[in-house]
Amino acid sequence: MDALLRKKHLVESYMKKNVLVTKALLSQIERQIADETRARSRYPVKVLYSYDTPSKKRTVTDFVRYFNARYRALERLLQNRQELQNLTSIARLHHKRDAETVSVIGMIMKKNLTKNDNVMLELEDPTGRIKAVVSKGRPGYALARDLTFDEVIGVTGVAGKAILFANNVTLPDVPITPNVKRCPDEVYAISLCCIHVGSKLFLRESFDRFLEWLNGKGPNPEIAAKVGYIFIVGDTIDGVGIYPKQESELEIPDIYEQYKELARLLARIPKDKQIIIAPGNHDAMRISEPQPPLYKDFAATLYELPNITFVSNPAQINIHAVNGFQGFDILLYHGYSFDYYGASIESIRASGKSISDRTDLIMKFLIQRRHLAPSHQSTLYIPDAKTDPLVIEHVPDFFLCGHVHKAALTTYRGVTLVCGSCWQSKTEFQEKVGHEPVPCQVPLINLKTQDVTLLDFSNPTTEAKEHPA
Repeated sequence: MDALLRKKHLVESYMKKNVLVTKALLSQIERQIADETRARSRYPVKVLYSYDTPSKKRTVTDFVRYFNARYRALERLLQNRQELQNLTSIARLHHKRDAETVSVIGMIMKKNLTKNDNVMLELEDPTGRIKAVVSKGRPGYALARDLTFDEVIGVTGVAGKAILFANNVTLPDVPITPNVKRCPDEVYAISLCCIHVGSKLFLRESFDRFLEWLNGKGPNPEIAAKVGYIFIVGDTIDGVGIYPKQESELEIPDIYEQYKELARLLARIPKDKQIIIAPGNHDAMRISEPQPPLYKDFAATLYELPNITFVSNPAQINIHAVNGFQGFDILLYHGYSFDYYGASIESIRASGKSISDRTDLIMKFLIQRRHLAPSHQSTLYIPDAKTDPLVIEHVPDFFLCGHVHKAALTTYRGVTLVCGSCWQSKTEFQEKVGHEPVPCQVPLINLKTQDVTLLDFSNPTTEAKEHPA
């Protein structure tokens, strides 16, 4: 909020507490606002995208327009790919000569394995449908095995009668970035998620240790002092009624009190550090994505803190655009769709013993598709008639997520992929869904080098763990 609105807000808050607003107090308020303004200029945050479309009744037509908007967005990303030679529409493909090599862009409506283990796809574009078969031994076969419903792909092959014999499959993907962007300043960002305030299993002592470290009371205080950005990617509180019998695991059974307690904790973070909060499936709001920013009526005490920026899930943020440096673009997504892809994609499912071990592969899978939940059944969503907010149209420098309660770090084509840990012990529900939490690990991102370090706050004697992300 701007300086005048902030001043009005502070004056009103003092008046509600029956504090006399004197000239001295007004001067104190103005000094506080000046300090906050300096902190924001030192660590600037710009919201590139945050979903704020008002809720309304949805119809079947909205779903049709939503998938058309998705197709158009991903088609634009695929149209200029060199791999897609002789690009044509599906309707025109029916009139091509047999054995002619062509390419089409289509959305996957059906996928089956034939008795010979070939992959049979049914593709749709705005002009029609066609079957495409990817045979064993073809370059695109391994990729075709991992394709999922409703994603938009390019297929190159030989035209036959009402069928396309595919030679290769092309994903929207992200371009290869030869040069890693480097910040001129030594500044750090932190990725948190899944705090779960209100749960009996909330690891308060460890979180207190983290807050003390941010205040310079712990190892490497010089690094803590240079932390400028703290991202909280969903599940700030444990919520109420999220899963069966959750009430027996709640220490704070009231939503409002959960957010008040969260505000008390975050108020201990130095005010020069900028906090960016996106919601998750445990927060007090609709579960359908995109989720709007945290509701003010539930989280009013959080909105009183001057150094918090509230955004939707997903959202795109730009940070640290200072002194001619263009800053870093950050994609935030809580990760509610991750369980589906960890269980249903063949190569991902076979890669680790639990969903929590597969997060880096899931993040890579989704960024290759340029979509956070391409399959209709992978998440609940709002069918926006004008755009698909889950399409990754702009390639970020960092992709931050959470949800699975275990940290994961990797890079893909110049994008740093970071999954945060959690601050909650394992629940019975997590055990049922196959999550294996490793709590209290904090990814610390050096924006000057893009190196990522895992800080472990699970006990006072644990050293920070270096990770070559």
